[in-house]
Amino acid sequence: MLLKNKFKLSIISFTAIFSLISCDNSFVYDQYEQVNGTWNVNQPFTFEYEAIDTVNPYDYFINLRVNKDFPYNNLFLIVETEFPSQQITIDTIQYQMAEPDGKLLGKGFSDTKESKLWFRENTAFSEKGLHKFKISQAVRELGKVDGVKELKGVTEVGFRIEKKNDDE
Repeated sequence: MLLKNKFKLSIISFTAIFSLISCDNSFVYDQYEQVNGTWNVNQPFTFEYEAIDTVNPYDYFINLRVNKDFPYNNLFLIVETEFPSQQITIDTIQYQMAEPDGKLLGKGFSDTKESKLWFRENTAFSEKGLHKFKISQAVRELGKVDGVKELKGVTEVGFRIEKKNDDE
């Protein structure tokens, strides 16, 4: 009887997880890279996406997982986008990662929080082919010229592309 109940519970759990995953049909690319708790300033992460659609709009996100060791309220990133034509654009972006009292923003029930940060919104690919997105941290402490060499508390860096839904 106990084995039968465990089997039923497993089927119900699998069905629930599959339903949650299948509801997210807007993503076309979602990749994460591991960070061993410290993101070195000289350690950019590159994500590559082969674009074939130059008509429909997409949203681009940078996903970060940080833990309680993340010491700052803000995060500065440099994103270098290389297009198939080798044209490069560089964006410097600031994100709020914590409330003024230090409580981390993002989703999660433990000490690790995941933040889905807007990078580009409602943007069609201008060229077909391989697009490269290189993400580097560029955090600086208040009043200091040199950047933070080792950014603590970062466990994963990700990049996500979602196709815009027609009803948005």
